[in-house]
Amino acid sequence: DGNRLLSKYYSNSYVTLKEQKDFEKSLFNKTHKGSGDVILLDNWTIVYRNNVDLLFYVMGSTNENELMLNSVLTCLFDSLSTMLRKNVEKRHLYDNLDLVMLTFDEICDDGIILETDPILITQRVQLRQDDIPLGEQTVSQVLSHAKEQIKWSLLK
Repeated sequence: DGNRLLSKYYSNSYVTLKEQKDFEKSLFNKTHKGSGDVILLDNWTIVYRNNVDLLFYVMGSTNENELMLNSVLTCLFDSLSTMLRKNVEKRHLYDNLDLVMLTFDEICDDGIILETDPILITQRVQLRQDDIPLGEQTVSQVLSHAKEQIKWSLLK
């Protein structure tokens, strides 16, 4: 519907929330009917991907390599797909927003690409999730961990 779920801006181009929303609205209007590609908009190279009820965007300056931006987008999508068990939809993204934010942080730090291998990203994010103290975990995380423990105890 054109509203963002999560975004990270690493440049000073869109400082205020209003500027970000205006840019995102124009970007959505140009891309919501496509299935994914590369576009140039407001001096930005933008690669995007459409999946069910979500649009994923990765943007860089006009002199950025489109293939590198696409590899970041593919890494993000494949990592999320693995962690969400192929249910990359709005509802599942909301339920696992902590994993999504960790995934962003593992792929890119302050606009610098750190990793584009989805297997490594998934392993790092899952490792970080396992290190969260019990008191700070969400109910779904505790239930998921309990299910895994029961499953393993029954398999022994």
